[in-house]
Amino acid sequence: KDMKRKLKVVVREIKGKCPAFKEGDEFFIYDGYLLKTDLPLCLHALSSLIPYYVALSRGIKPEELNLGKDGRAYVQCLDPCEYTGGGTVIFEIHVKETEEA
Repeated sequence: KDMKRKLKVVVREIKGKCPAFKEGDEFFIYDGYLLKTDLPLCLHALSSLIPYYVALSRGIKPEELNLGKDGRAYVQCLDPCEYTGGGTVIFEIHVKETEEA
């Protein structure tokens, strides 16, 4: 049996005002590329995740990418809220292994 990884992406903190997310919102990335959510997703948010989701899905530890510790990675959306009046979202990414037949 192969081990697959699922990424659970949680909105950990919002600085400013985010029109898309609220704290505690979550979505999932399966098999390194399948995004599953019922939430509307912000492209600023996705652009902050894109450089890392494949590596995390393939088992590279957050510590090796300088993104976090204890199996959790942290990234921040690209909206510079102090200048735009918007919100900067900090995401916590949990890497979970799931068994596949």
